[in-house]
Amino acid sequence: MGEGDAKGADKRIVFVTVGTTCFDALVKTVDTAEVRKELFKKGYTDIIVQMGRGTYVPTKSALDNGSPALDYFTFSSSIAEYLKSASLVISHAGSGSIFETLRLGKPLIVVVNEDLMDNHQSELAEELADRKHLFCARPQTLYETIASMDLQCVVPYQPGDTKPVAKLINRHLGFPEE
Repeated sequence: MGEGDAKGADKRIVFVTVGTTCFDALVKTVDTAEVRKELFKKGYTDIIVQMGRGTYVPTKSALDNGSPALDYFTFSSSIAEYLKSASLVISHAGSGSIFETLRLGKPLIVVVNEDLMDNHQSELAEELADRKHLFCARPQTLYETIASMDLQCVVPYQPGDTKPVAKLINRHLGFPEE
């Protein structure tokens, strides 16, 4: 995954997802020239934005010298293929999006939506960032996070084994052990 002239290289896609919510602050930030140029400097050629219920419409563009191509859509029945094809995922802090991305082993920047009340999602994102499984940002710090991220420092996420917990619950409820 070299950083260089993206024109002759394979596509390196940044997939941005806000889930089913409205998170215009994230979409607007990704659409800035500053963020787009920094992603291009890191070797990314394409940005695909899943904008959910948002009202801000990003600027579609083709790959040019200094900025990745950008395309967007509102919803899809499944984002699995977008996640699989991504070289980097920038996501809202929904646990489903986070864990699906981590299970695929994709580099991930989680952007916390500070407009949500009782934002327990930030706790999850910050804990996983502390464990070095992902990077955590706010819309206003996304550029700095991209500029300083070192993908070599990411620790692969290993899901826990749920069998002992299930056995304990079954035993507690009086179900026979298998």
